[in-house]
Amino acid sequence: MSDSDEKKSLVVFQNQRIRRVMFNEEWFFSVVDVVRALTASTDAGAYWRKLKQRLTGEGSQVVTICHGLKLPAPDGKMRTTDCANVKGLFRIIQSIPSPKAEPFKQWLAQVGYDRVLEIENPELAQERMKELYEQKGYPKDWIDKRLRGIAIRQNLTDEWKERGITEDRDFAILTAEISKAAFGMTPSAYKAYKGLDLPNQNLRDHMTDLELIFTMLGERVTTELSRQEKPTTMPGHKSVARRGGRVAGNARKETEKELGRSIISSENYLQQKPAPGRLEQQNLQSRPSDDSNK
Repeated sequence: MSDSDEKKSLVVFQNQRIRRVMFNEEWFFSVVDVVRALTASTDAGAYWRKLKQRLTGEGSQVVTICHGLKLPAPDGKMRTTDCANVKGLFRIIQSIPSPKAEPFKQWLAQVGYDRVLEIENPELAQERMKELYEQKGYPKDWIDKRLRGIAIRQNLTDEWKERGITEDRDFAILTAEISKAAFGMTPSAYKAYKGLDLPNQNLRDHMTDLELIFTMLGERVTTELSRQEKPTTMPGHKSVARRGGRVAGNARKETEKELGRSIISSENYLQQKPAPGRLEQQNLQSRPSDDSNK
């Protein structure tokens, strides 16, 4: 899954996690997650299925505005899930009797409004992201590198898209080629090495400064090579990705010789994570699209 599709993230309403995905330039939210947040149902899926049947029987058009979009399931796999945008959720919420309905509407309206503001001024999204990292206890110099890495990743995925790469699987394959050449392991193996096993644990959020730097180097060189050579086939893209990653890998090895230690760290942020701050509890969300490196 590509960085440019970042577009997969979490937000929190009263300690209930709501999955969402960017689709057609707007957020679409998991209807089942919303049902669970509003009803505290032990089987939100069954609740939604019955509600859909009732709405369909009443001739409501609400169900037709839902889209089946892929979101990470508890088992870590991407599964098709009914999702609706802000407007659609407002209509669905009207059909759910719950004392939480009005607070949820206000929360949802704010989430949607924030997205509109961020489209008009992307710097707002970056500032909000920076604030979230600060609340989580990350140091400022690490945050600066992380945000720069997101921008570099975005440039790379935009370049891949321009060259015809559209499938999530292909983005993941190319990302793995860079990672193998730069660090000697795929993102999934890297996550395992760091002891990360949940789908919402983003690998890059657990990298050290130097790991982030060499990740950026591999992706930036890959972008430059792709722009220069303009590959049109998957084998061509893979070759460029390996070469870009190799530049970072060679630089990493030279750095390790000078430092006398490995750059690749098994440490993860969970091992040193402080108690979550107020902002994190209220508005936890994943960072723009390093999904392919999760």
